[in-house]
Amino acid sequence: MTQVLHTMARTTHHDRAEIQQSNLSQRKLACQFGVTRSTIIKWQNRDTVEDRSHCPHTLHTTLSSDQEAVVIALRTTLFLPLDDLLTITREFINSKVSRSGLLRCLKRHKVSNLRALQNALMDENSSSLSSKAKTFKNYEPGFLHIDIKYLPQMPDENQRRYLFVAIDRATRWVFIKIYADQSQDSSVDFLKQVQKHCPVHIQKILTDNGTQFTDRFNSKVKEPSGKHAFDQACQAIGAEHRLIPPRKPQTNGMVERFNGRISEVIKQTRFASAKDLEDTLMNYTRIYNEHIPQRALNHLSPLQSLQNWQTKKPKLFKISVPNHAGLDN
Repeated sequence: MTQVLHTMARTTHHDRAEIQQSNLSQRKLACQFGVTRSTIIKWQNRDTVEDRSHCPHTLHTTLSSDQEAVVIALRTTLFLPLDDLLTITREFINSKVSRSGLLRCLKRHKVSNLRALQNALMDENSSSLSSKAKTFKNYEPGFLHIDIKYLPQMPDENQRRYLFVAIDRATRWVFIKIYADQSQDSSVDFLKQVQKHCPVHIQKILTDNGTQFTDRFNSKVKEPSGKHAFDQACQAIGAEHRLIPPRKPQTNGMVERFNGRISEVIKQTRFASAKDLEDTLMNYTRIYNEHIPQRALNHLSPLQSLQNWQTKKPKLFKISVPNHAGLDN
């Protein structure tokens, strides 16, 4: 049987077994095998002849165990390259982490080989094709999902605020804005802000059945009247307003997943004020749009996806997509 020994080992498995079974003194055994008495004592006190791990029992790392869990989750879900992952880690998790320290963390958790992770996912997807999972129909840019997320109350606030989120189905481009309430006026103003900043012509908008978006459940027929303020705002910009089916929140799952990202940022960050929270969320959204590659976009960032679409179909766009510098390769 093949023996796996430490590179500095002075004894084989057979030698160690003989040491454990011998009745000779430790001094005589040390002379017989050409090792120190401490080595003899070590193998006499063990039940096996295999080498143990030489990793220290206590690792002095920059990242805490919780922070490492977040980093590993980002690596295994977004398949971020090392430099991209380092940027996100320094920005939102721990600013003191080094590139070599981050690589050692990935190696400890056996996720350092990005290609192996991607191949494993491809094998998993190919084996599950028979399940015929439902996916979104392929759309051009201009189909936006909109939703609202509750934000925690900050120390300098008297009440909690609300985060309005819009995400484009085709490019994953995101726009956010924080409001003091979730009223019709706030939803209409948010749509105006999205229209102002979105580089593409908005064709369709998907929302849930909240009262800030529709009057669907104000009548017995359970159908929207089209006279709701948000419906009229959609009509004003030439967009079709669609509603998700009742009790089917997964239909709006794309924006819900981004809200999950926001929840992770909020959980791992301490905020001193409402302004601190808002700056952090705006900064994360900027990094998400410009630098974080998406598996659904063939590992492009939303900004890169927008640029590709503008090259292919410039008529979909009303303004030029900014050309920000990317990360070093």
